[in-house]
Amino acid sequence: MSGKRVFSGMQPTGKAHLGNLIGAFNNWVSMQDSYETIYCVVDLHAMSTPFEKTDLSEGRLRLAKMIIAAGVDPKRSLLYYQSEVPQHAELYWILGTLTGVGQLQRMTQFKEKSDRAGQGFGILAYPVLQAADILIHKVHAVPVGDDQAQHLELTRDLATRFNSRFGEVFPVPERITPEIGARVMSLQDPDSKMSKSDPNARATLFLDDSDDEIRKKIRSAVTDTGTEVAYDWENKAGISNLLEIFAYFSGRSIDDLAAEYGTGGYGNFKSAVAESVASGVKPIREAYEGMSDAEVVEVMRASAATAREMADRTMDDVRAAVGLS
Repeated sequence: MSGKRVFSGMQPTGKAHLGNLIGAFNNWVSMQDSYETIYCVVDLHAMSTPFEKTDLSEGRLRLAKMIIAAGVDPKRSLLYYQSEVPQHAELYWILGTLTGVGQLQRMTQFKEKSDRAGQGFGILAYPVLQAADILIHKVHAVPVGDDQAQHLELTRDLATRFNSRFGEVFPVPERITPEIGARVMSLQDPDSKMSKSDPNARATLFLDDSDDEIRKKIRSAVTDTGTEVAYDWENKAGISNLLEIFAYFSGRSIDDLAAEYGTGGYGNFKSAVAESVASGVKPIREAYEGMSDAEVVEVMRASAATAREMADRTMDDVRAAVGLS
């Protein structure tokens, strides 16, 4: 291991899907071999938009179980609920005093979501809490897709700003970008990312879908009017999306798959993709279904205690730096 720390988190909203596996969980698992890994169910972030108490409570546990089922090992990685480590919120406030309102208002996600009904302060301040999540453990790198790159830049800016004003406390975290699978698109609208909240039931492959559900969704995936299987996001977005998914589960290159299935027709290609995905997801689904709630609750309880100890060491430095100690 490199000795460097990596942090990543996910909101417990909706059910985990194929995009979460390929774009996040897969990388979380692989990074366990190279970094000191810290992963978090960011339940406070889930409160930044209107929510139901029961959905939040059930969603936390469901996501924690799925993360473990996907291969994150609690003996090798720290996995905990954000809300059970109050130092996140304490650092969030301190960093907020260094953040300009205009800077937050220029965030792309804020501009996209701020006019939706029921939105409050949380959607504006969300990136500051995200910065606190990262900096509370003095991590060195963060895996992010393009949609979160702007938020990581704010984190880097706040770390630099804090260090310049109060002394060196935080490493300035670097970005890790996955080489493949950073984006998994909707099966029904390949111009949009696969989403937990898509109203079209056929658009999203959930990790607890049955083999038959997976086959049906992939066979009904939107493609184009042609017949050639080729990797071409501009003209064949649907096929390109399926090729990336197929490459992930088969362990083969996209070029190799396109060469084999290029002239065989979409039906044959989709069937092969479906079988590969069903075979790959099945062990995760079975691990998830075989895990007891009590087992996961105990893992998360113990991990939160460790995370609080780590976070408080950082806050000792922060409090002393700003004059609160």
